[in-house]
Parts: sequence; C-alpha cells; structure tokens
Amino acid sequence: MQARILIIEDEEDIARLITLYLKREGIESDRCETGEEGLEKLKDNSYDLLVLDINLPGIDGFEVLQKIRKNNDMPVLILSARREDADMLIGFGGGADDYVTKPFSPGVLTARIRAHLKRISTEQNHGEASLALFRFGDLIFDPTHFSLKKDEKRIDLSRREMDLLLFLTRNKGQVFSKEQIYKEVWGNEYGDISTVTVHMQRLRKKIEINPADPKHLKTKYGYGYFLSIEDSDEN
Repeated sequence: MQARILIIEDEEDIARLITLYLKREGIESDRCETGEEGLEKLKDNSYDLLVLDINLPGIDGFEVLQKIRKNNDMPVLILSARREDADMLIGFGGGADDYVTKPFSPGVLTARIRAHLKRISTEQNHGEASLALFRFGDLIFDPTHFSLKKDEKRIDLSRREMDLLLFLTRNKGQVFSKEQIYKEVWGNEYGDISTVTVHMQRLRKKIEINPADPKHLKTKYGYGYFLSIEDSDEN
C-alpha cells in the first residue's frame, strides 16, 4: 500500500515502533516531536494520513487538529493516554477520524491506519458523482458535495459524521449493531466501538429537534441504530 503518513509524537520509542510497523506495510512516514514542527511539515508536504499525539510539548494535539481542519480533510488518528469520554468528544468534535488510547497494540494500530487508507483509495477510485440527494423531513443530505441542510441552512458535519450518515441513509430502515457500523463505516473490526455511540450522539444533536427523542436517527434497543424510513425519500 503506497502512502505517506505524518506522525506527530514526542515519545521517540512510540514513534519509532509505529514507523517500523508501517514500513513493514510499505507505508512511508515522517515524524515530528512538536505540534509546531508538524504544522510546518504540513505546509510543505502532502500526506495521506496524520497520527497525532494529544500530549505534546508546546501546543497540544487538540489545537493542532483545530488548525489542520481549517484547510485539510485528510484522516487524523489521535493517540492519547487520556481515556475520559470528554477527551474523545473533543477529539471527534474537532474533526478526528479515530481515537486510540495508550498503551496500544502497534499491529492493531497499523490495521486501523490501513483501513483508513483503503477507504480513501476506494472513494478516489469510484468517486461520488452518482450519489443521490437524500431527504428526510426538513433535512436535505447531498453526499456528493458533503452538504447537509435544514431549511436551507447548512449544518457542519465532520467527515466521519458524513460517512456515518451516508451509510445509514443508503440503508435506511435497516438496523445495524455498533459492531456492524464500526466495521462498515470505520472499515475495521478492531477498535473502540464506543466511537459509534459518540458520533451518533453528535449527529443527533445536530439534526434532531429533540436528541433525546429522535425522529430520524433511532435506536432499536438491544439491536442497534437505524435511519427511520418515515418521512424520507431519495432523489
């Protein structure tokens, strides 16, 4: 798999281990120790994915992510020793695509990186030109242009929130477990499936009138999530 990755990680042993495993997959990588250095690297170089540590000297990973997302939509995988849900919410809310807590298995981390790269490659090869508009209630979802509008007002979604909404709209009415969604949307069987719950909560807050009693993004308790087929159509 030909790809180039930037690793922003101040712990040399961790960065070296990630680099070694990526090299085995034929994936090139550069490493920076600080957020400031990483931002400079991104100005002058093109990367397919970023592995970003949160606890960095100088500006932390959350601030780096915020700056990157102003003009770059490449996948960002966060590394963190923090396991609190609040940190995960901040990471995903800032536009992260994945969140891995330390300590981690370098083999599993590499598999998750590979899954993100495969998803990008698939999208580039097939394109999104033929995707239809989806309408549910007063919402219009245009996956071709990564746009979601409510009463003509744009709703900002992260790339992963877009991916999740697209998967559910393509399979509206069908119930999927968190494990199934993680495999289909995140492209991996390994990882923290609570990520699905976090993203679903964020989507509901953005598109539902009452997120506690959702009209569109519903839960079938004991089974999983689904997009209600009531009051929805496809153009």
